Amino acid sequence: MTSRRTKIRILAGAAVVGSVSALVAPVSAVAGPHSERVQGGAVVSVEQAADLTAEEVAGELRGKIDSSQVRYGVTAYRVTYRTTDSTGAPTTASQLVVLPKNGERHLSTVSWLHGTTVYRKDVASENPKSDDRLAALLFASTGRAVSAPDYVGLGSGEGFHPYGDPRATVSASVDGLRAARTVAHRNGRELKRKVQVSGFSQGGPATMLVGRALQQEDADRYFRPGALAPVGGPYNLSAFEAAAADDKIAKSGIYLAYFVTAWNRMYGLYSSPGDAFRAPYDRKVEGLFDGRHTAEQIVGELPAASKDLFTEGFLNKIRKPDGVLKDRLRPMDNTCDWRPNAPVEIFHGRGDKDVDFDHATYCADQLTRNGAAHRLTDVGDYDHSGSVQQALPRIIRFFDESAKTG
Repeated sequence: MTSRRTKIRILAGAAVVGSVSALVAPVSAVAGPHSERVQGGAVVSVEQAADLTAEEVAGELRGKIDSSQVRYGVTAYRVTYRTTDSTGAPTTASQLVVLPKNGERHLSTVSWLHGTTVYRKDVASENPKSDDRLAALLFASTGRAVSAPDYVGLGSGEGFHPYGDPRATVSASVDGLRAARTVAHRNGRELKRKVQVSGFSQGGPATMLVGRALQQEDADRYFRPGALAPVGGPYNLSAFEAAAADDKIAKSGIYLAYFVTAWNRMYGLYSSPGDAFRAPYDRKVEGLFDGRHTAEQIVGELPAASKDLFTEGFLNKIRKPDGVLKDRLRPMDNTCDWRPNAPVEIFHGRGDKDVDFDHATYCADQLTRNGAAHRLTDVGDYDHSGSVQQALPRIIRFFDESAKTG
């Protein structure tokens, strides 16, 4: 999304090799050594984060996102809840839950899944000016409840962020919905079963993962997918990372460095930083992606081009992955390879220089091969950040339409 600050938003994902259900089912919802003692979605704490009139919501959006659909004031809560990390161990995560002040008891629900965020405080629950806070306020101001998870290791959640791990992403998102339902109950409200899922950049493939988990894996006993609206997502992660290695995307070196350092921590892609990064960056690159450095700080320390940041030998491994890297990439090339029973509209901007429009057609083609009904909407000649600004009002109209036909 557009910001005066430098944003680094892209998907990275990885998976255990095996079945799709093992990939996307929340660890807290399946059998395992930790599952018996993990109450996924149990609320740990709730703190009011904002209380705004409709006019104040419109004021927050002004100049950034079309505010013509704002109807109600909203109350936002910072919620900490229990979930599981990428290893299946118990942890906590945070999110922003936003409820409309419209007097309705039964509320439609949106799960808003954000793009990659390097700084742990630059999330909806923590940063009042974050793009994801604005998206959550917009959705809620139309009369919907909103669950906007920060994911594991961001916001006020415990531990490090297992960047792109699909099981942790799905667990945090589904457990976030459960926690949001509890918060709604405490306010005398009820969330409807069918969830409208949307997300930007990294949140695009995450939208498809969460939708698939709710539909096929019965990730939750109550919630089911009602509509899916991914925006600007890299649905062919192998191709995206190869393009980053060839400096064919904007900020390629920064995107690739976040991906590589995170995946090395989880899966072991190199023995020492010098195997992947050129000097002198090999001595500091891992420390920069610790969740405590802002995007501006990272951009100020690292070159934008992959050829200047990485060794040529390591770039060749990204261009032609094999072994564990190939295995971990494969599931993230197939987040759209299923048949949703809920309406799907894919949004992308043809002017996107970060994630090429080909990713949207790639996702649409996978859905077509599975016989899934869907639409692909080009929001216009807008860049990566601008495309989601253009998409958000259209997503609301799509969700309204889907609710009527569903």
